[in-house]
Amino acid sequence: MKRLVIAGAIALGLSAIAVAQIKRTSSPAGAEVYFIAPADGATVASPVTVKFGLKGMGVAPAGIAFDGAGHHHLIVDADLPPLDKPIPADANHVHFGKGQTETTLELKPGKHTLQLLLGDQLHTPHDPAVASKKITITVK
Repeated sequence: MKRLVIAGAIALGLSAIAVAQIKRTSSPAGAEVYFIAPADGATVASPVTVKFGLKGMGVAPAGIAFDGAGHHHLIVDADLPPLDKPIPADANHVHFGKGQTETTLELKPGKHTLQLLLGDQLHTPHDPAVASKKITITVK
């Protein structure tokens, strides 16, 4: 019986954690993240140089909280992740936690989508989210 009570308490605690919202960092009005390169619709060769632009906010490394700042995340061939959770780190969600503003990607020939999403010191999207338009490029 004691084990059942403990298991129930643990399950209840985990449920409360899952329901709790992560506090999102505010973004300034008018903040924008965008692609400097490549352009939407461009045909490029791999490796692809991708340059990030940011307006109305600053860039700060992950783990360091600065008002009105964040760091870039590049979403490749995927949709935006849930905006109330930390951004995943996988092949489709590339983190630039050192404050980088460009990268070089090896992409297979074909069409690819790219989108930028700014994250706070804990890799969580701001409120409101600062995300670029999704662009499509073709790798020849």
